[in-house]
Amino acid sequence: EVQLVESGGDLVQAGGSLRLSCAASGFTFDDYEIGWFRQAPGKEREGVSCISNSDLSTYYADSVKGRFTISRDNAKNTVYLQMNNLKPEDTAVYYCAAEGGIRCGTYYQPPTYEYDYWGQGTQVTVSS
Repeated sequence: EVQLVESGGDLVQAGGSLRLSCAASGFTFDDYEIGWFRQAPGKEREGVSCISNSDLSTYYADSVKGRFTISRDNAKNTVYLQMNNLKPEDTAVYYCAAEGGIRCGTYYQPPTYEYDYWGQGTQVTVSS
């Protein structure tokens, strides 16, 4: 059974930090790129970051560039999203997703429909 399980979401004050984890199982993790998305109430799901499986290229949305860092540990089948200097506008449910192509790059994150597997999400709330 394919599973992506996010964890690490919490309530934090503005300026604080969180590290989200995405633990994968049930598929060959090394063959998949991983993306992070978020969805705030009343808004569409948006791409935040992705990391490739080939050359470890990473992408960041402009809104998080310089504050968020994505990384992966293939030995643990886990991807991390380190989030620093959090802002109230970062409040959302954060989802990780796996995509079996070779598309994530410095200037591009595949759209939601390109992803094959999704986690259930973890809530991040940033208070002002």
